[in-house]
Amino acid sequence: MLKSSRRLIAATLTALGVAMASQAHAEYPDKPITLIIPFQAGGSTETLGRVFAEALGKQLGGRVVVKTRPGAGGAIGATELAFSEPDGYTLMMASSSVLLWPPLAQDVDYDKDDFTPIAQIAETQQAIVAAADAPFDTFKELVAYSKDHDLSYADQGAITRVFIDYLASQEGVTWTAIPTKGGGEAMPFLLGGKVDFSYSGGVHSRYGDKMKVLMSLIGKPLVSAPDAPVILDDYGIALPSESLIAGPAGMDPEIVARLESAIEAATMDEAFVDMSENKLMFPVVYSDSATLSASLDKNNEGLKKVLEAVQ
Repeated sequence: MLKSSRRLIAATLTALGVAMASQAHAEYPDKPITLIIPFQAGGSTETLGRVFAEALGKQLGGRVVVKTRPGAGGAIGATELAFSEPDGYTLMMASSSVLLWPPLAQDVDYDKDDFTPIAQIAETQQAIVAAADAPFDTFKELVAYSKDHDLSYADQGAITRVFIDYLASQEGVTWTAIPTKGGGEAMPFLLGGKVDFSYSGGVHSRYGDKMKVLMSLIGKPLVSAPDAPVILDDYGIALPSESLIAGPAGMDPEIVARLESAIEAATMDEAFVDMSENKLMFPVVYSDSATLSASLDKNNEGLKKVLEAVQ
């Protein structure tokens, strides 16, 4: 009799738990969602992130509040996300390298498995850029100019520094790194003559003819500069190019599915498409959680090879 009672109580509690969970999922979201942007205000990710937050909020029927947490090449914001509750109310918009690179090359308190990849929303247009009046038009010309001139670049930390230092070692040159907090600070440094060139995650497109692209850092030509050299062709390496939305590990699959649908619809929002494709020149690319996860696994192996090459 006692065992039967226990079974009845357990079954009742289980049914109640399922019912409560289903009700919670149906009501999600019932409070504002925080969208962490792990980069400086004014950069390409923050700029696009604010427009995306509005679009996602419309699809979810709630508020999505942007929170900038710059520093350490995105690792500060990513760490905050990794230690957040996996309830769907704390998300992050970032480039895929933020999830992958710091655990490989920095002393951080997370690895790529501490996140739930939810969806890709765009393809970043990462590049080496210079001011329009710089005395070089391509990366190879920059290298040649470096032989007789001391040059500096805007250091945005983490993976960008490693890639630039790797290129310098391959070409037998030395450049001085000037620390910045991200694209929002690096581009004014460049235009103000404080540095000679810089990595850009795509924010250079906002400056029009004040900037020029010396080399694409992704595995294909850039939309905004299709004739610029491609790093993969000349050096056999490339940066991951996904702009994505992620949450902490352990998110409920039903919440993830709800977000997938809302995010896909948000990527069709007119204001988002305009900012992404027309102003930043980021092609809008949607992929779901499973597809994004597979891509991150592949990119992670590629970054391990880059790290081995520079060590």
